[in-house]
Amino acid sequence: MTDEANGCPDIWELSNGDIAVIGRDLSATYRHNLPDDVTIAPDERLVVIPRAMLLSTKPDLPDA
Repeated sequence: MTDEANGCPDIWELSNGDIAVIGRDLSATYRHNLPDDVTIAPDERLVVIPRAMLLSTKPDLPDA
């Protein structure tokens, strides 16, 4: 989770174990460039977060 100002990407674990992500909604930008077998449902958004942010979560994730 970030402690920065409003508008920063964020990722955290919900109380039920699901992962929530806040990032830039780039659905319109990438919709037509996705692989043929990937779709974005009407109730979904393609959210982009910085790679470094996702990598920084590794120490907090259990090994599979």
